[in-house]
Amino acid sequence: MNSEKPVLVIEHLTKRYGEFTALDDLTLSLSAGQILGLIGPNGAGKTTAIKILVGLARPTSGTARIGDADCVADARSIKNLVGYMPDRFGSYDNMRVHEYLDFFGAAFGIPRRKRIARIEEVLETTGTAYMRDKFVESLSHGMQQRVGVARTLLHDPQVLILDEPANGLDPQARIEMRDLLIRLAKRGKTLLVTSHILSELSRICDRVAILTHGKLRAFGTVAEISRMVSQQRTIEAQLTSAEQIATAVSIIRPAIEPEAEIVESAAEAAIRFRTAASEDQLSELLASLVRGGVRVTQFRELQTDLEEAFMSFTRPPEPAKPATSGATLAATGGR
Repeated sequence: MNSEKPVLVIEHLTKRYGEFTALDDLTLSLSAGQILGLIGPNGAGKTTAIKILVGLARPTSGTARIGDADCVADARSIKNLVGYMPDRFGSYDNMRVHEYLDFFGAAFGIPRRKRIARIEEVLETTGTAYMRDKFVESLSHGMQQRVGVARTLLHDPQVLILDEPANGLDPQARIEMRDLLIRLAKRGKTLLVTSHILSELSRICDRVAILTHGKLRAFGTVAEISRMVSQQRTIEAQLTSAEQIATAVSIIRPAIEPEAEIVESAAEAAIRFRTAASEDQLSELLASLVRGGVRVTQFRELQTDLEEAFMSFTRPPEPAKPATSGATLAATGGR
């Protein structure tokens, strides 16, 4: 569910600590119901950006707005608009889940009667109602993370900022967290999520922002970022039978770059190839396959893995190799 007006808008956001620039001219926006994956190596500027968004730090220059509230000038409004869950879950010994949520609800200033109803709502939303009488410290890490999301939802914020919500979770708990975040987005919540588990982000995020050394290196959908890494795309043609592969290859080969590799999979009755062809050219290629009698069940672009894209933007450039002089060649006999 996306509104026309962005909910979160960051423009030329910069933060310096003396000579060190932690965040350098960051600009991006996000609409209601969208999930943004904010990724980058340690020290990339993610934490600095989050601190500014939740009102814990002031930028050196630039602006950040959530709804109609400025993250610096309207700090009180920001606290009502944003729900923040840090990477480390803060719990209290000898507190049951409903007591824990009641404590934080009171801290948010939610009146007692409304607080009781709200606790039940967030327990239901996060699938943690069965935990309400369990002691927080007795819960598994995955359960605690979901209770953390419930706590973040108590004051019904417009934007959720979740720092590493899937960190340390087992596969089942990771799936449950992923499903929860998608449900929240469908309800109109705007989510900013940081994670080192890039495979998870690629499954849930509408947009991805890659930061390194405080600068935004890439921003867009996973597919758009993949295109930034390589102008070529990987196309898969799924056929009804392996017997049609040879015919399909004979049609595809003249239509794509001469050096392009075509991978055939008889077991899957599929063909994969990389090409810089445009949408119109790919459409014509598909039409040629059909006219050639090839029965195609799927013709689609395969996304580049987000980890591959991340590494492409964050790995340091290789040092240039020194030029070999003619004198050196002569001294080595040209070897």
